[in-house]
Amino acid sequence: RILTELMDGNPPLDPSEHFMAEEEKLTDQERSKRFEKAYTHTLYYLAQVYQHLEMIEKAAQYCHTTLKRQLEYCGYYPVEWALNAATLSQYYLTKECFMESRHCLAAASVIFSQAGQVPSAEDNETEQDQQDLRQRKAEIARCWIKYCLNLLQSCALSFQDNIGELDLDRQLELKAQRKKEEDEKEKGRKKAVLFGTSDICDSVLAMEEKVSSVYPLDFQEAREIFLVGQNYVQEAKEFFQVDGYVTDHIEIVQDHSALFKVLAFFEEDYERRCKMHKRRIDMLEPIYADLNPQYYLLISRQLQFELADTYYEMMDLKVAIGNRLEELDSHTIKKINSLAQLAIKYYELFLDSLRNPDKVFPEELEEDVLRPAMVAKFHIARLYGKLITSDSKKQLENMQTSLEYYTFLVDYCEKYPDAVRAVETELELSKEMVGLLPTRMERLRAKLCPFI
Repeated sequence: RILTELMDGNPPLDPSEHFMAEEEKLTDQERSKRFEKAYTHTLYYLAQVYQHLEMIEKAAQYCHTTLKRQLEYCGYYPVEWALNAATLSQYYLTKECFMESRHCLAAASVIFSQAGQVPSAEDNETEQDQQDLRQRKAEIARCWIKYCLNLLQSCALSFQDNIGELDLDRQLELKAQRKKEEDEKEKGRKKAVLFGTSDICDSVLAMEEKVSSVYPLDFQEAREIFLVGQNYVQEAKEFFQVDGYVTDHIEIVQDHSALFKVLAFFEEDYERRCKMHKRRIDMLEPIYADLNPQYYLLISRQLQFELADTYYEMMDLKVAIGNRLEELDSHTIKKINSLAQLAIKYYELFLDSLRNPDKVFPEELEEDVLRPAMVAKFHIARLYGKLITSDSKKQLENMQTSLEYYTFLVDYCEKYPDAVRAVETELELSKEMVGLLPTRMERLRAKLCPFI
């Protein structure tokens, strides 16, 4: 309001004019330009203040307005502006404002492309300057990866039925209503978020058209978003190579794996789904094998758990495929058992990483590992129950091991009631199995020892 009132009349004096001779005073046009620049800086500082006060929404609003004004008045450095816009896009992702996030990223990519066209302070750029540019480009690529991944994950979450599968009725319902709703939303929101002058807007719009900002409603639409994300994975990995950027490289590979995981959600064919999960295994296992847990314990645990979960998912899919057959063949049985054993292996590795130097499992688990550890125990219990064998003694051993893991979960939650909230579903099923398994085991023992 104050800015509008001041600009309605003559623009205010610039502070430097108080020290100038009359003939050196600035023109109204130059005063206006400097005043606009000062106002933009004020917005920028307010954005910083609100961020430090953890008033994130307010900070994002001021940041957006600052970026918009910098473009309008050509007061920006392309690389810095692009990084700020890409960072702002990640805020919009947390709010599931995918259109705004995409717009920020598209603008970031367009403005960043100007960096090579702007002459540097010296005639020739140093190798370090080029290295910095490559790093910034890779950082923007990583923001694009997060955009594609979050859009797909958010969509998958909204489409899940009560067992985590694609709800086909919900899918059909949304297909019918999407077009009308999104057209109306876009009209209202575009006015508020557009960056830049008409020529920049055209370039940004062209960039936006390469990837959707609405939920994909079938595999083909999901695949298009996946492929965009995958292209940015390759771009980011060109700079963030494992030699020199271990943590960054692994995080990018984990995002690539997550892209395959969420794409598999939209795939209805179980065999093709299995192949997608196999791609995840192929990219994660070599990295895990080369990682020293002594220096990268947290990442090592993440990879152990993800590999275990991936093998677990593949085992479930193979069981579902086997259930469609009239009779399980030896190849399918071998595959199910192999996948189950590999899942158990990685879950056990994860649980072993929680042991102290004396190899003792903690009596009480830290909050950050409580749920993963309990889920690992639950899944191992279930996996032992899925192992297929014609040897009744071996079957009894597997049931006993399964019971021990289920019992651990039940006993732990009785001892530490606060843990119940973290594993309510798993606990309920574990209690049920602790009640059922002993009876099943007695029946099996009776068959093994009919004369006792």
